[in-house]
Amino acid sequence: MIDAVSDSGPWLVVGLGNPGPGYAGNRHNVGAMVVDEIVRRSGDTLRTHKARAVAAQVRLGTGPGGVPGPPAVVAVPSCYMNESGGPVKALLSFFSIPTERLVVVHDELDIDAGAIRLKRGGGEGGHNGLRSISSSLGTKDYHRVRVGIGRPPGRMDPADFVLRDFSPAERKELPFVLDEAADAVEQLVTLGLLDAQQRVHAPR
Repeated sequence: MIDAVSDSGPWLVVGLGNPGPGYAGNRHNVGAMVVDEIVRRSGDTLRTHKARAVAAQVRLGTGPGGVPGPPAVVAVPSCYMNESGGPVKALLSFFSIPTERLVVVHDELDIDAGAIRLKRGGGEGGHNGLRSISSSLGTKDYHRVRVGIGRPPGRMDPADFVLRDFSPAERKELPFVLDEAADAVEQLVTLGLLDAQQRVHAPR
């Protein structure tokens, strides 16, 4: 069992995906993959939480003078994507974290594959995980780390595209994408949205 966060001002970082090994390599699960990378960096492990999620308590990034960054709960819902809102709401309540300190990491069809974009609020773009979270929380005003997966080829249905594994070429680049996305989460919570956007969105 994970104890409530004792430090002031924790964040909640949620990576979206579907449960089970059959979905683990899907494009739709890239948000969960980013949380796995954050946890790997911390040396911790995700543990079962009663909020229908797996979660860990970590420090995100490094602050001024090399001190550990702010405390955070990082989590992946244990339910299907379209039910993500219940676990997110329960985690916010359990750890007494306000919605303005929620960061949701998710796949984004409308961004080029491998690109990372940050925003707060706005629409869900047809993403069932975001739609569930917005409905459960009664607001769209939370931070998002959007990991681009690009548009499906030809006439492939986007719903089929997101539920397919990354291609062999994409899998070669995936570790770098996950690394950049984890960096973006750390920059968002340590620098604030505007400064983090300037860094993350800068041309490469």
